[in-house]
Amino acid sequence: MLRMRELVLAGAVALGLAAPAMAAETLKPPAQSWSFEGLFGTYDRGALQRGYQVYKEVCAACHAMSQIRFRDLGGGSGAAHSPLVGLGYTDDEVKAIAAEYKVMDGPNDDGEMFERTARPADRFKAPFANEKAARSANNGAYPVDLSLIVEARKHGADYIYALLTGYKEPPASVKLGEGMHYNAWFPGFQIAMGAPLSDDRVTYGDGTKATVSQMAKDVSVFLAWASEPNLEQRKALGIKVILFLVILAGLLYAAKRKVWADIH
Repeated sequence: MLRMRELVLAGAVALGLAAPAMAAETLKPPAQSWSFEGLFGTYDRGALQRGYQVYKEVCAACHAMSQIRFRDLGGGSGAAHSPLVGLGYTDDEVKAIAAEYKVMDGPNDDGEMFERTARPADRFKAPFANEKAARSANNGAYPVDLSLIVEARKHGADYIYALLTGYKEPPASVKLGEGMHYNAWFPGFQIAMGAPLSDDRVTYGDGTKATVSQMAKDVSVFLAWASEPNLEQRKALGIKVILFLVILAGLLYAAKRKVWADIH
């Protein structure tokens, strides 16, 4: 699994996630406040679920997330439930989400591929059958896989948020190439992808106002989780290790004082 993630990350960089050598250096985007930052930071489950909705209803039309399975969205149920896993959906909700899709499977006993309803163990369905089909549908541009986009991009979630909110009218001095759009935060300032977000592009089930800024923030959180889904467990383990080492240091110091007390 780790090897596969490394290959996807390398491929993403090779396919354009890193700025081309001829392009201008990526500017440092404004730092945003993220709930998952810092030693005690955690993912906001509400933002994660809203971000998944934005990905599903907007981004998934072009961008795959080949490293994510439907079951990754859940936190389990019953005794196995963990608040530090997935997006917080129950097992039944995950099954319902997966069941919205059809995937190819097989071969069957007759040696033929067949279509079936997706299951929680299946990976997210890709929007295109292959790279050539993706390029053909996107004016020659290849929509990159978003599974590791936050890790692959310098400045991480700050960059993703800035990119999604950075579409503007080009300055008079800038001549855009055919089919290109001006973005203040994209290397070279010209990007093939048009502005994907507009106010009220989605309707949030929790009543949150779907402004461009809100949707960009939410989907950035979701993509940060996709790049590092074990962040919370890692931090929780790190805190336990630090506490253990502090207690151990105290015990060792007390033992040392006791052992050397008579000598002094």
